[in-house]
Order: sequence, then C-alpha cells, then structure tokens
Amino acid sequence: MDFAAFDVTDLLLFIGAGFIAQLLDGALGMAFGVISTTLLLSMGVPPAAASAGVHTVETFTTAVSAGSHVAHRNVEWKLFFRLAIPGIIGGVIGAYVLSSIDAGTVKPFILAYLATIGVYLVYRAIRYPPQHKPARFVEPLGLVGGFLDAAGGGGWGPVVTGNLLVQGADPRRTIGTVNTVEFFLTASISAAFITTLGWQAFTVATLGLLIGGVAAAPFAAVVAKRARPRVLLALVGSVLTLTGIYGIVAAVI
Repeated sequence: MDFAAFDVTDLLLFIGAGFIAQLLDGALGMAFGVISTTLLLSMGVPPAAASAGVHTVETFTTAVSAGSHVAHRNVEWKLFFRLAIPGIIGGVIGAYVLSSIDAGTVKPFILAYLATIGVYLVYRAIRYPPQHKPARFVEPLGLVGGFLDAAGGGGWGPVVTGNLLVQGADPRRTIGTVNTVEFFLTASISAAFITTLGWQAFTVATLGLLIGGVAAAPFAAVVAKRARPRVLLALVGSVLTLTGIYGIVAAVI
C-alpha cells in the first residue's frame, strides 16, 4: 500500500461501498463480490488483481458474517458440508485459471443466466408462498459456483444462492449456509491468489472495503433471520436481475 498517496476521502468512499455491499451480501446471500469487483474494475484495476483484492477482503468479512449466521442459527449443516468441499476445489482452480487467462468472454452469458433466475424468483415471490424442500443439485453447483467466483471476481452468492432457492430451499437457512461456506471458499481463493500474485492487490480500496464490510456483517445476519421468506425471495430475485442486466449492458457498451 502506498501511504504517500493515501487519501482519506477515497478511503471513506470505499468504506461506504463495503458497508452497503456486505449488508446486501449477508442479508441476501450475494452482492459483495459483484459490487466490489465492479467498482475496482471501473477504476482500471486488472481482473486478476481486482478478484485477488476482493477475496482478501472477503476472508475477513465472511468470517464475521459466518459467525453471526451461526449465532442466529441460520445455517443448515448438512447443506454446508455438501457445498464446502466442491466449492473450495472449484475456487482454487478458478484462481489459477484467472491468473493466466481472462475469463471475461463468458461473463455476459453467465450474467444473462443469473438475470433469468432473478426474474423467476421474483415471479415465485409474487405468485405464491414458497414451498420449501431440500435441494437435490448441490455438489456440482458448489464446484461451478466456486470456480466462477474466483475466475469472475464474484459469483458464489448469485450462482449458489439463486439456484438453491429455485430448487425450493428455505431462504433464511440457504442464505446463512451459503455465507458461512463462503468464508472457507474465500480463504482458499485468497491463498491461491497470494501464491501467484503476491500482496500487491491490497490497496487503499481494499482496506476501505474491509472496514465497511466487517462493520456491516453482524447486522446482515439479523436481517436474514427476521425477514419473511417471500420478501427474501423477492429481494434476491431483484438483486440478481438488476446486477445481471447492468453487467450485460456494461459488457456490450
């Protein structure tokens, strides 16, 4: 970090962005990686460095978030173990791939897929109350979600949470479980990035995101616990739809 060029105004901006991003992520099971990575990329940070910086920050924010979700009993432990191992494997592979290859070419297709899931979740929230049932397609989902999270700079929450909810999983426990697994995923991805890129990705931007994210994490778990399932479904669907459409437009323009 270049302390000679340290700007308090910039730090406060990133603290605010980190707080909002983590509040959404902890409450809805997604958004921190997408928002933070988009912000860094818009500043001209290379994709690998942006993903490395965001995952370094998420190692700390997801630790606080995971502890909060466990304390509020938002975690389904059987689902946790089914997601954790394939998710970590996919994340480490994705980190090494991004360090040598730009995975941006497939990103618009992934965003279109997530936007479609988002529209369907909003429809489900409006048309009828959720009918919960255990998710069946889990391990492959964890593997793909972990890979896309590392290679695309974010995606674990949108891919995994969105798909589990489509399968009928309970929103509160799905969000809490996905956030708890994310700590172990981000720690593994960060270690892989540090091995290949070193510590140069840790800047004033990542420091600000870290402070804001850690501050927001405890509040987000409370929101996930107290919000009604139908509201959570609608919010998750809306976030998926909006981020998907925004990403597609940004990629085309």
